[in-house]
Amino acid sequence: MATTIARPIRGPEAWLGRDMASSTEWIRPVSAAALPELDAALGGLRRRGLRWPGFTRDDFPLSTFARELSVALDELERGRGFVVLRGLPVDRYDDGELKNLYWGLGAHLGTARYQNAAGELIGEVRDENRRYGEVREPTMDPVLGRSSRSKARSSGPLRFHTDRCDVVGLLCVRKAKAGGLSKIVSAVAVSNAILESRPDLHALLCQDYHRSRQGEEAGGERVTYALPVWAQHEGRFTTQYSRTFVETAQKLSHVPRLSATQDEALDVHAAVCEELCLTMDLQPGDLQLLNNHVIYHARTAYEDAEGQDSDRLLLRLWLSPPNSRALPQGFDVLWGTTAPGVPRGGIAQPR
Repeated sequence: MATTIARPIRGPEAWLGRDMASSTEWIRPVSAAALPELDAALGGLRRRGLRWPGFTRDDFPLSTFARELSVALDELERGRGFVVLRGLPVDRYDDGELKNLYWGLGAHLGTARYQNAAGELIGEVRDENRRYGEVREPTMDPVLGRSSRSKARSSGPLRFHTDRCDVVGLLCVRKAKAGGLSKIVSAVAVSNAILESRPDLHALLCQDYHRSRQGEEAGGERVTYALPVWAQHEGRFTTQYSRTFVETAQKLSHVPRLSATQDEALDVHAAVCEELCLTMDLQPGDLQLLNNHVIYHARTAYEDAEGQDSDRLLLRLWLSPPNSRALPQGFDVLWGTTAPGVPRGGIAQPR
Protein backbone atom coordinates (compact mmCIF):
# COMPACT_ATOMS: atom_id res chain seq x y z
CA MET A 1 0.00 0.00 0.00
CA ALA A 2 1.08 3.59 -0.56
CA THR A 3 2.09 5.36 2.64
CA THR A 4 1.94 8.97 3.74
CA ILE A 5 5.38 10.54 3.54
CA ALA A 6 5.98 11.55 7.14
CA ARG A 7 9.60 12.71 7.01
CA PRO A 8 12.03 14.19 4.49
CA ILE A 9 13.65 11.74 2.07
CA ARG A 10 17.43 11.87 1.97
CA GLY A 11 19.65 10.61 -0.82
CA PRO A 12 21.05 11.60 -4.21
CA GLU A 13 17.54 11.91 -5.70
CA ALA A 14 16.81 14.86 -3.37
CA TRP A 15 19.08 17.24 -5.28
CA LEU A 16 18.64 20.99 -5.62
CA GLY A 17 18.89 22.90 -8.88
CA ARG A 18 21.40 25.41 -7.55
CA ASP A 19 23.79 22.58 -6.68
CA MET A 20 23.43 20.84 -10.03
CA ALA A 21 23.98 24.15 -11.87
CA SER A 22 27.53 24.29 -10.48
CA SER A 23 28.27 20.63 -11.26
CA THR A 24 28.87 18.63 -14.42
CA GLU A 25 28.70 15.20 -12.78
CA TRP A 26 25.31 14.55 -14.39
CA ILE A 27 26.82 14.98 -17.88
CA ARG A 28 28.32 11.74 -19.22
CA PRO A 29 30.41 12.24 -22.38
CA VAL A 30 29.96 9.42 -24.88
CA SER A 31 33.28 7.60 -24.99
CA ALA A 32 35.45 7.57 -28.09
CA ALA A 33 35.16 3.77 -28.13
CA ALA A 34 31.38 3.99 -28.43
CA LEU A 35 31.33 5.89 -31.72
CA PRO A 36 32.74 3.17 -34.01
CA GLU A 37 30.44 0.68 -32.25
CA LEU A 38 27.44 2.79 -33.24
CA ASP A 39 28.61 2.96 -36.86
CA ALA A 40 29.23 -0.78 -36.92
CA ALA A 41 25.80 -1.53 -35.45
CA LEU A 42 24.13 0.69 -38.05
CA GLY A 43 26.14 -0.99 -40.79
CA GLY A 44 24.90 -4.35 -39.59
CA LEU A 45 21.31 -3.17 -39.86
CA ARG A 46 21.90 -1.94 -43.44
CA ARG A 47 23.42 -5.26 -44.51
CA ARG A 48 20.46 -7.19 -43.09
CA GLY A 49 17.82 -4.77 -44.33
CA LEU A 50 16.56 -4.02 -40.81
CA ARG A 51 15.00 -0.77 -39.64
CA TRP A 52 13.23 0.38 -36.51
CA PRO A 53 11.01 -0.81 -34.90
CA GLY A 54 11.71 -4.18 -36.48
CA PHE A 55 14.89 -5.03 -34.65
CA THR A 56 15.94 -5.83 -31.08
CA ARG A 57 18.88 -5.22 -28.78
CA ASP A 58 20.59 -8.34 -30.11
CA ASP A 59 20.51 -6.84 -33.61
CA PHE A 60 22.30 -3.71 -32.36
CA PRO A 61 25.40 -4.93 -30.46
CA LEU A 62 27.25 -2.35 -28.35
CA SER A 63 29.82 -4.22 -26.27
CA THR A 64 31.48 -1.11 -24.78
CA PHE A 65 28.68 1.44 -24.92
CA ALA A 66 26.22 -1.06 -23.42
CA ARG A 67 28.20 -0.86 -20.17
CA GLU A 68 27.97 2.94 -20.20
CA LEU A 69 24.21 2.70 -20.75
CA SER A 70 23.93 0.23 -17.85
CA VAL A 71 25.67 2.73 -15.57
CA ALA A 72 23.24 5.40 -16.73
CA LEU A 73 20.28 3.13 -15.89
CA ASP A 74 21.61 2.64 -12.38
CA GLU A 75 21.93 6.42 -11.95
CA LEU A 76 18.35 6.87 -13.11
CA GLU A 77 16.93 4.38 -10.60
CA ARG A 78 19.35 4.60 -7.68
CA GLY A 79 21.00 7.99 -8.10
CA ARG A 80 19.84 11.50 -9.04
CA GLY A 81 17.21 10.22 -11.46
CA PHE A 82 18.60 12.02 -14.50
CA VAL A 83 21.56 11.80 -16.86
CA VAL A 84 22.66 13.65 -19.99
CA LEU A 85 24.73 11.57 -22.41
CA ARG A 86 26.70 14.09 -24.44
CA GLY A 87 28.34 13.70 -27.83
CA LEU A 88 26.18 11.47 -30.01
CA PRO A 89 27.11 12.39 -33.62
CA VAL A 90 23.58 13.27 -34.78
CA ASP A 91 24.77 15.32 -37.76
CA ARG A 92 26.50 12.25 -39.23
CA TYR A 93 23.28 10.43 -40.06
CA ASP A 94 20.20 10.92 -42.19
CA ASP A 95 16.73 10.73 -40.62
CA GLY A 96 16.31 7.00 -41.07
CA GLU A 97 19.77 6.16 -39.71
CA LEU A 98 19.30 8.49 -36.76
CA LYS A 99 16.03 6.85 -35.76
CA ASN A 100 17.63 3.42 -36.18
CA LEU A 101 20.44 4.54 -33.89
CA TYR A 102 18.02 5.94 -31.31
CA TRP A 103 15.87 2.82 -31.38
CA GLY A 104 18.98 0.71 -30.90
CA LEU A 105 20.10 2.76 -27.91
CA GLY A 106 16.59 2.54 -26.48
CA ALA A 107 16.63 -1.24 -26.82
CA HIS A 108 19.67 -1.29 -24.52
CA LEU A 109 17.87 0.90 -21.98
CA GLY A 110 14.49 -0.84 -21.84
CA THR A 111 11.29 -1.60 -23.70
CA ALA A 112 9.76 1.19 -25.78
CA ARG A 113 6.18 2.18 -24.89
CA TYR A 114 3.53 3.79 -27.05
CA GLN A 115 3.27 7.56 -26.65
CA ASN A 116 -0.28 7.99 -27.95
CA ALA A 117 -3.26 6.01 -29.21
CA ALA A 118 -1.95 6.36 -32.79
CA GLY A 119 0.93 3.99 -32.00
CA GLU A 120 3.78 6.51 -31.91
CA LEU A 121 7.03 4.99 -30.63
CA ILE A 122 9.59 7.69 -31.54
CA GLY A 123 8.05 11.11 -31.11
CA GLU A 124 9.29 14.16 -33.00
CA VAL A 125 9.12 17.09 -30.60
CA ARG A 126 9.03 20.20 -32.77
CA ASP A 127 6.81 23.19 -33.59
CA GLU A 128 4.20 21.56 -35.80
CA ASN A 129 2.32 24.86 -36.18
CA ARG A 130 5.35 26.20 -38.08
CA ARG A 131 6.14 22.99 -39.93
CA TYR A 132 2.67 22.05 -41.12
CA GLY A 133 0.59 25.22 -40.75
CA GLU A 134 -2.59 25.81 -38.85
CA VAL A 135 -4.73 23.67 -41.17
CA ARG A 136 -3.12 20.40 -40.06
CA GLU A 137 -5.44 18.25 -37.97
CA PRO A 138 -4.05 18.15 -34.41
CA THR A 139 -3.47 14.92 -32.52
CA MET A 140 -4.08 14.35 -28.82
CA ASP A 141 -1.04 14.60 -26.60
CA PRO A 142 -0.84 12.05 -23.75
CA VAL A 143 1.10 14.41 -21.48
CA LEU A 144 -1.26 17.33 -21.74
CA GLY A 145 -4.57 15.70 -22.52
CA ARG A 146 -5.32 18.06 -25.38
CA SER A 147 -4.00 19.01 -28.80
CA SER A 148 -0.31 18.18 -29.08
CA ARG A 149 0.03 20.80 -31.79
CA SER A 150 -1.05 23.58 -29.43
CA LYS A 151 1.23 22.64 -26.53
CA ALA A 152 3.94 19.97 -26.50
CA ARG A 153 4.49 20.30 -30.23
CA SER A 154 4.33 24.04 -30.46
CA SER A 155 6.93 26.65 -29.58
CA GLY A 156 5.17 27.61 -26.37
CA PRO A 157 6.26 26.84 -22.81
CA LEU A 158 5.41 23.59 -21.01
CA ARG A 159 4.60 23.33 -17.33
CA PHE A 160 6.30 20.82 -15.05
CA HIS A 161 4.90 17.33 -15.50
CA THR A 162 5.75 13.64 -15.72
CA ASP A 163 5.22 11.40 -18.73
CA ARG A 164 3.30 8.14 -18.53
CA CYS A 165 6.39 5.94 -18.54
CA ASP A 166 9.22 4.99 -16.20
CA VAL A 167 11.93 6.75 -18.24
CA VAL A 168 11.69 9.39 -20.94
CA GLY A 169 14.56 9.99 -23.33
CA LEU A 170 14.95 13.20 -25.34
CA LEU A 171 17.62 13.24 -28.04
CA CYS A 172 18.48 16.75 -29.22
CA VAL A 173 18.95 16.82 -32.99
CA ARG A 174 18.72 20.59 -33.46
CA LYS A 175 18.30 23.39 -30.94
CA ALA A 176 16.18 26.49 -31.29
CA LYS A 177 17.39 29.88 -32.50
CA ALA A 178 16.44 31.19 -29.05
CA GLY A 179 14.86 29.65 -25.96
CA GLY A 180 13.61 26.09 -25.71
CA LEU A 181 15.54 25.49 -22.49
CA SER A 182 14.90 22.27 -20.60
CA LYS A 183 13.89 22.62 -16.95
CA ILE A 184 13.97 19.68 -14.57
CA VAL A 185 13.42 19.43 -10.84
CA SER A 186 13.70 16.72 -8.21
CA ALA A 187 10.17 15.74 -7.19
CA VAL A 188 11.72 14.42 -3.97
CA ALA A 189 13.22 17.83 -3.18
CA VAL A 190 9.84 19.45 -3.93
CA SER A 191 8.15 17.01 -1.54
CA ASN A 192 10.75 17.69 1.16
CA ALA A 193 10.37 21.47 0.83
CA ILE A 194 6.58 21.43 1.05
CA LEU A 195 6.66 18.95 3.94
CA GLU A 196 8.83 21.43 5.85
CA SER A 197 6.96 24.63 4.96
CA ARG A 198 3.35 23.47 4.54
CA PRO A 199 2.78 20.00 6.02
CA ASP A 200 -0.99 20.52 5.68
CA LEU A 201 -0.69 20.89 1.91
CA HIS A 202 1.84 18.07 1.73
CA ALA A 203 -0.72 15.72 3.28
CA LEU A 204 -3.24 16.70 0.59
CA LEU A 205 -0.74 15.96 -2.18
CA CYS A 206 -0.38 12.44 -0.74
CA GLN A 207 -4.12 11.96 -1.32
CA ASP A 208 -5.99 11.29 -4.53
CA TYR A 209 -6.43 13.90 -7.25
CA HIS A 210 -8.74 12.99 -10.13
CA ARG A 211 -7.19 13.22 -13.62
CA SER A 212 -8.68 12.99 -17.09
CA ARG A 213 -7.62 10.45 -19.70
CA GLN A 214 -8.64 12.87 -22.45
CA GLY A 215 -6.83 11.77 -25.59
CA GLU A 216 -5.65 8.52 -23.94
CA GLU A 217 -8.72 6.30 -23.91
CA ALA A 218 -8.45 2.95 -25.61
CA GLY A 219 -10.79 0.01 -25.30
CA GLY A 220 -12.57 -0.13 -21.96
CA GLU A 221 -10.35 2.19 -19.96
CA ARG A 222 -12.16 4.56 -17.62
CA VAL A 223 -12.33 8.21 -18.69
CA THR A 224 -10.78 9.37 -15.40
CA TYR A 225 -8.55 7.92 -12.72
CA ALA A 226 -7.48 9.07 -9.25
CA LEU A 227 -3.94 8.93 -7.84
CA PRO A 228 -1.94 10.94 -5.31
CA VAL A 229 0.60 13.40 -6.66
CA TRP A 230 3.26 11.51 -4.74
CA ALA A 231 3.53 8.33 -2.72
CA GLN A 232 6.04 5.99 -1.12
CA HIS A 233 6.15 2.20 -1.40
CA GLU A 234 8.75 -0.20 0.00
CA GLY A 235 10.91 2.81 0.79
CA ARG A 236 10.85 4.14 -2.78
CA PHE A 237 9.27 7.43 -3.86
CA THR A 238 7.01 7.82 -6.88
CA THR A 239 5.14 10.73 -8.41
CA GLN A 240 2.67 11.19 -11.24
CA TYR A 241 1.75 14.73 -12.13
CA SER A 242 0.26 16.87 -14.84
CA ARG A 243 -1.83 19.77 -13.63
CA THR A 244 -3.49 20.00 -17.03
CA PHE A 245 -4.93 16.51 -16.56
CA VAL A 246 -6.34 17.59 -13.19
CA GLU A 247 -7.81 20.77 -14.68
CA THR A 248 -9.35 18.86 -17.58
CA ALA A 249 -10.97 16.38 -15.18
CA GLN A 250 -12.65 19.28 -13.38
CA LYS A 251 -14.68 19.94 -16.54
CA LEU A 252 -16.38 16.53 -16.17
CA SER A 253 -19.58 16.50 -14.14
CA HIS A 254 -18.94 13.20 -12.34
CA VAL A 255 -15.56 14.26 -10.95
CA PRO A 256 -15.52 15.64 -7.36
CA ARG A 257 -14.74 19.36 -7.25
CA LEU A 258 -11.30 20.40 -6.04
CA SER A 259 -11.38 22.21 -2.73
CA ALA A 260 -9.74 25.61 -2.45
CA THR A 261 -7.02 24.03 -0.31
CA GLN A 262 -6.36 21.28 -2.85
CA ASP A 263 -5.98 23.94 -5.53
CA GLU A 264 -3.66 25.92 -3.26
CA ALA A 265 -1.53 22.80 -2.83
CA LEU A 266 -1.08 22.62 -6.62
CA ASP A 267 -0.17 26.34 -6.70
CA VAL A 268 2.49 25.83 -4.03
CA HIS A 269 3.72 22.69 -5.81
CA ALA A 270 4.19 24.68 -9.06
CA ALA A 271 5.97 27.53 -7.27
CA VAL A 272 8.40 25.19 -5.49
CA CYS A 273 9.16 23.40 -8.77
CA GLU A 274 10.22 26.73 -10.29
CA GLU A 275 12.26 27.64 -7.21
CA LEU A 276 14.25 24.40 -7.03
CA CYS A 277 14.68 23.53 -10.72
CA LEU A 278 17.76 23.16 -12.89
CA THR A 279 17.69 24.81 -16.32
CA MET A 280 19.81 23.29 -19.08
CA ASP A 281 20.43 24.18 -22.71
CA LEU A 282 20.51 20.85 -24.54
CA GLN A 283 23.01 20.71 -27.38
CA PRO A 284 22.75 18.67 -30.59
CA GLY A 285 23.93 15.17 -29.69
CA ASP A 286 22.71 15.36 -26.08
CA LEU A 287 20.51 12.51 -24.87
CA GLN A 288 18.61 13.53 -21.74
CA LEU A 289 17.26 10.59 -19.71
CA LEU A 290 14.79 11.22 -16.89
CA ASN A 291 13.18 8.90 -14.33
CA ASN A 292 9.56 10.05 -14.18
CA HIS A 293 9.13 8.67 -10.65
CA VAL A 294 11.49 11.28 -9.21
CA ILE A 295 11.87 14.03 -11.86
CA TYR A 296 9.47 16.63 -13.26
CA HIS A 297 10.35 18.27 -16.56
CA ALA A 298 9.27 21.48 -18.30
CA ARG A 299 10.38 23.73 -21.15
CA THR A 300 10.65 27.42 -21.90
CA ALA A 301 9.13 28.98 -25.03
CA TYR A 302 11.37 29.16 -28.07
CA GLU A 303 11.89 30.72 -31.50
CA ASP A 304 13.01 28.67 -34.50
CA ALA A 305 15.49 29.76 -37.12
CA GLU A 306 14.21 30.33 -40.64
CA GLY A 307 14.74 27.76 -43.37
CA GLN A 308 13.98 24.13 -44.04
CA ASP A 309 15.26 21.61 -41.48
CA SER A 310 16.52 24.41 -39.23
CA ASP A 311 13.79 24.09 -36.60
CA ARG A 312 14.27 22.80 -33.08
CA LEU A 313 13.95 19.00 -33.12
CA LEU A 314 14.10 16.50 -30.30
CA LEU A 315 13.38 12.79 -30.66
CA ARG A 316 11.46 11.25 -27.75
CA LEU A 317 11.37 7.68 -26.46
CA TRP A 318 9.21 6.36 -23.64
CA LEU A 319 10.98 3.45 -21.99
CA SER A 320 10.29 0.76 -19.40
CA PRO A 321 13.71 -0.27 -18.04
CA PRO A 322 14.57 -3.64 -16.50
CA ASN A 323 15.50 -2.10 -13.10
CA SER A 324 12.30 -0.12 -12.42
CA ARG A 325 10.85 0.14 -8.90
CA ALA A 326 7.73 -1.55 -7.52
CA LEU A 327 4.73 0.77 -7.39
CA PRO A 328 2.00 1.12 -4.75
CA GLN A 329 -1.17 -0.91 -4.85
CA GLY A 330 -3.74 0.77 -7.08
CA PHE A 331 -1.22 2.37 -9.42
CA ASP A 332 -1.98 -0.27 -12.02
CA VAL A 333 -4.92 1.95 -13.04
CA LEU A 334 -2.32 4.04 -14.88
CA TRP A 335 0.65 1.73 -15.30
CA GLY A 336 -1.06 -1.55 -16.18
CA THR A 337 0.95 -3.34 -13.47
CA THR A 338 2.74 -2.37 -10.27
CA ALA A 339 5.40 -5.09 -10.61
CA PRO A 340 9.02 -3.92 -10.89
CA GLY A 341 11.28 -4.54 -13.85
CA VAL A 342 8.56 -5.49 -16.34
CA PRO A 343 7.19 -3.62 -19.38
CA ARG A 344 4.54 -1.16 -18.16
CA GLY A 345 3.19 2.32 -18.79
CA GLY A 346 2.61 3.99 -22.11
CA ILE A 347 -0.71 4.43 -23.88
CA ALA A 348 -2.90 1.39 -24.49
CA GLN A 349 -3.60 0.77 -28.16
CA PRO A 350 -7.08 0.35 -29.67
CA ARG A 351 -7.90 -3.26 -30.42
